[in-house]
Amino acid sequence: MDKPYDLILVGGGLANGLIAWRLLARQPGLRILLLEQANDIGGNHTWSFHDGDLDPGQRQWIAPLVSARWPRYEVVFPLYARTIDGGYASIASQDFARVIAPALGESLRLDTRIDSLDPTSVRLAGGQTLPARAVIDGRGMRASSRLALGYQTFLGQEVRLAWPHGLKAPILMDASVEQQGGYRFVYVLPFGPDRVLIEDTHYVDTRRTEPERLRANIAAYARQREWEITEVLREEQGSLPIVLAGDFDRFWDDLQGQPCSGLRAGLFHSTTGYSLPHAVRLAERIAALPDFDAPRLFAVIRDEARREWQRQRFFRMLNRMLFLAGSPDHRWRVMQRFYRLPAPLIARFYAGRPSLGDKARLLSGKPPVPLLQALSAACKIHPRHIATHIGNQE
Repeated sequence: MDKPYDLILVGGGLANGLIAWRLLARQPGLRILLLEQANDIGGNHTWSFHDGDLDPGQRQWIAPLVSARWPRYEVVFPLYARTIDGGYASIASQDFARVIAPALGESLRLDTRIDSLDPTSVRLAGGQTLPARAVIDGRGMRASSRLALGYQTFLGQEVRLAWPHGLKAPILMDASVEQQGGYRFVYVLPFGPDRVLIEDTHYVDTRRTEPERLRANIAAYARQREWEITEVLREEQGSLPIVLAGDFDRFWDDLQGQPCSGLRAGLFHSTTGYSLPHAVRLAERIAALPDFDAPRLFAVIRDEARREWQRQRFFRMLNRMLFLAGSPDHRWRVMQRFYRLPAPLIARFYAGRPSLGDKARLLSGKPPVPLLQALSAACKIHPRHIATHIGNQE
């Protein structure tokens, strides 16, 4: 029991689950341990990705986790609707746990509460200390004054209907609904002929949610579609960070050498909030390491996060224009304009890899928000410039 683990991962969410799973597949001789306070890993979530977000090899190794896959998707706006060809897939947390938990076996410890951790040890709530060559903290986003954030808040219900829904593809955004003080859309995933996830989503300035209002919105949307809900199978809710500006170096300095993963490491798409592609890439990078020690692991993860931070500068500028320019109830106009663009550009945007030509195309023409406000928002590159956002608070 006194022998240090090679790696301890704290928090059994998407990023740490993929790291542990990939490590044991690539380096089965490692002594690793994944600690989760709940009675299963994965929580209660649905993670999705576009085919273009991952390369073929990555899609292959995560294929056992995929709950559903579709060849196209739809978007709907007040003045425009479109079907876009391109693979889209979702992973439900129950399938994530069904595959990964047995694969980890004794390397997984559930119902375990953490008192504290540092880069080379974890102290459990009962007082036991577990030593390790390195510890990865994957317990979700942490509050930081180094980032200015907007939020994508949502509540989703997976429901069974009295009759088939008739959908031929998922609806990634139905923004034809009442906006309610921010960019609002309904996200719909058809998991079976009469089983569907309906998620009410809002891009808003704070992480506060009103669950009863969102549940009422879902019920109203089902009635509008003439769907009769006979059973709510499960409910998920959350708040994803949307980064407007930040100080990368100070954000990471504040971690004081503690390796992190997932949202805690800032590894997510700054505009869409999608995190699965980043979690896949980080898992591959960590699984390729020949050995582990905390300083080296911290440096590797920080380097991965820095690359993504630099790549996403353009997305943070777009986020500022979305959140800080124009009326919140008119933010849908920005997204409606975006979805009129060519499908390959949209795919590269979701993948976080727009070309210079894509960026020029996105910014060309008459902007869907007031020009002077858009220019002012684009120039607010530091968190202190965006003092009204909750992300500026510790």
